[in-house]
Amino acid sequence: MELTIPLWFEIGTYVALALILGFDIFWAFRRPHIPSTRESALWIGFYVTLALVFAGLLLALGDAEHAGQFVAGWLTEYSLSIDNLFVFLIIMGRFAVPRKYQQELLMVGIILALVFRGIFILVGAVVIEQWSWVFYLFGAFLLYTAANQAFTNHDDEVESENRIIRMLRRRIPITDTFEGAKLRTTIDGRRMFTPVLVVLIALGTTDLVFALDSIPAIFGITTVPFLVFTANVFALMGLRQLYFLLGDLVEKLVYLKYGIAFILAFIGVKLILTAMYENELPFLNGGEPIAWAPKIDTFVSLGVIVGSMAVAVIASLIKLRYDRARGIEPKTHAPAPEDAPHD
Repeated sequence: MELTIPLWFEIGTYVALALILGFDIFWAFRRPHIPSTRESALWIGFYVTLALVFAGLLLALGDAEHAGQFVAGWLTEYSLSIDNLFVFLIIMGRFAVPRKYQQELLMVGIILALVFRGIFILVGAVVIEQWSWVFYLFGAFLLYTAANQAFTNHDDEVESENRIIRMLRRRIPITDTFEGAKLRTTIDGRRMFTPVLVVLIALGTTDLVFALDSIPAIFGITTVPFLVFTANVFALMGLRQLYFLLGDLVEKLVYLKYGIAFILAFIGVKLILTAMYENELPFLNGGEPIAWAPKIDTFVSLGVIVGSMAVAVIASLIKLRYDRARGIEPKTHAPAPEDAPHD
């Protein structure tokens, strides 16, 4: 079933999102600061409300199926964005980025994420249109990603990035200290890069990896490019404020990665079943669709996504409370919060 919405709504959505993101970028660079808990919560509430209003408009102008696809896709991408946030937190801690300038660097990281995802969405849409069997590959990739998510430590991912950065330091003059958010500085008459360069490279590498994971996941929910793109944009909006609102709490949600892994595995299975239902591979069932392959309803997918994240977060908070009662504090990679604002 195709999504049928007025052209003015689609164009208006792109314009509105561009204006909102443009303002957010301008505000982040115009006024670098550490957002207070209240400010962060208000912005996140605004972006979540905006996404829900958009879903309501899709329901009114389109249909319940596509509105449900958007919500399921948005929640999936939001959960992956929170995981992305976890790695951002480790990177900022590893490079001891002053909290005052983290906002600007996070904004650059989010812009890079949007660019990478936009490119992959365009490529993915063309590939799916031409070759439906690519769902087999997407499904297998998500199953692999789910296993990697469940059994790989984020510290290992950052360590592999650090090897790239160490190689970079041997070839490019880079100072050991930050000068605000400046990319370059002059020391004893010599032009050098600041650690901002290596932070941006680390953020960009992380964005690229997460874009590779997130695009097959969203195409497992919907193949409508408009919904794929808007779900990604809405998921990334407010990520900067969420970083400061949650702080190192993200690291303490120890079961979060298992919830995300379960979602990715579920969507991977759904993609493979979809590929079987629309099978065109000549060596499978003579190139005919495999009729017994079940189709998973959009609202079943939505229930699995919400349920998985709820169980993971609640279980993590219970464990956190239990550990604190026993005097056990989890480790954190976040910079010391002594310069954080207080409401």
